[in-house]
Amino acid sequence: MGKLLEFDITLTNNKVVYNPGESISGTVKIKLAKSLQCQAIKVSCQGSCGVSNKLNDEVWAVEEQYFNSTLSVADKGTVPPGDHSFPFQFLIPDTAPTSYEGPYGKITYRVKAFIDTPRFSKDYKVQKAFFLLKPLNLNEVPDIEKANVTTVSKEFTYLLIKSGALTLKAKTDQRGYVPGQVIKLSTDVHNKSDKKTSCILASLVQKVTYKTKSVACDFRTIAEVEGAGVKGGKRAEWKEQIIVPSLPQSGLAGCSLISIDYFLKVSLKSPEVLVILPIFIGNVPFDPTIPRTPSRTPSRPTPPNTAPRVPPRPSPRPSPRASTSSLTPSAPGGGESGAGGGGAREVISTKSHSQQDPSAWRASASPGGPTLTPSRLSVLAPAGPQFSISTGSTIPFFFEGSATPVPTSCPLVLPPGYSSQEYPHEPPPTYEESCSRN
Repeated sequence: MGKLLEFDITLTNNKVVYNPGESISGTVKIKLAKSLQCQAIKVSCQGSCGVSNKLNDEVWAVEEQYFNSTLSVADKGTVPPGDHSFPFQFLIPDTAPTSYEGPYGKITYRVKAFIDTPRFSKDYKVQKAFFLLKPLNLNEVPDIEKANVTTVSKEFTYLLIKSGALTLKAKTDQRGYVPGQVIKLSTDVHNKSDKKTSCILASLVQKVTYKTKSVACDFRTIAEVEGAGVKGGKRAEWKEQIIVPSLPQSGLAGCSLISIDYFLKVSLKSPEVLVILPIFIGNVPFDPTIPRTPSRTPSRPTPPNTAPRVPPRPSPRPSPRASTSSLTPSAPGGGESGAGGGGAREVISTKSHSQQDPSAWRASASPGGPTLTPSRLSVLAPAGPQFSISTGSTIPFFFEGSATPVPTSCPLVLPPGYSSQEYPHEPPPTYEESCSRN
């Protein structure tokens, strides 16, 4: 570096995760071998979002800025040789969104230091990233504790001949979860035809919407479980559990260029039937003992417009919270059989589960419900640090407690099925748009 032996930014207590409304402080450290002429030494704190139309491209098509504050810590003059420290402090706005990093856009925050030297001399720059976490409290989401239920019927057609109807009903125990909690999925299939259905598939899907001149969507399958088919004239029940891995929160409130939605997709290929159950992924779990006084109302997750139009939902009934006992993702063993709904009641067996490795989890009770710590499962970052890197996000995620965060060097570990297809793509037209084009 010549005259400049050291030029670095140190944040107070090495803190890397902040909340909106907090102050971020630290020092700029400079070590000089010789005196240095400068016009000024400045420190800035910036937060912004950029979205691109190309994969991993940082030449943004659209950008928005959340704040940009600059502080002059030294005026024009000569900085003598030796060690120098310049303190700084900035206030983070309440409206700044959570940090996020995806293949087509980022929400980033950083502190930059700049030594402005006289004309024809070399300027010096250094920067340090930090992360912002704007928690989504599920207790502030209306009806979050209620069961999520959807039913759809479809005619079973074979060689253009209708052979009977099929009814698919899917239900979750509640509408919002935090990483480590378990989604309890209950599915009822009533096959009134004489043909066997294909295997039933349930997927936890993440939909990230990037807004440039047009809207593009990135769909990712986070977890997937497959059950057996249902024979003709039978009525069967399928119960499964999906553990929510470390994921960015729903919505990304405060950002107008990127939004995140989650939903459970339950489907059959034959006949072609699809049920969509929108859910929220938050940071603070639902607690029934807390009075329900919502101060903000996040928008309801929007299912992809590839889903079929379904009948209006019946009024859901409250469902008890998940037990704090040890839970592993597996199909229930056995079940009661009997007549019901015009067919013999059966239990659908599970054929495969992307999370099916019970020995990879250690369950421990916590006030917010079961907290599951990974040991080998690839849906989360390796155990060790108090947090893991969120899927598709760079922010550290805490499972419990208020430990001081430390930087992590662990790589981004993607869950099974988190493919790298050519996304984003333009979403297909809705049913109404298709009709209007004819």
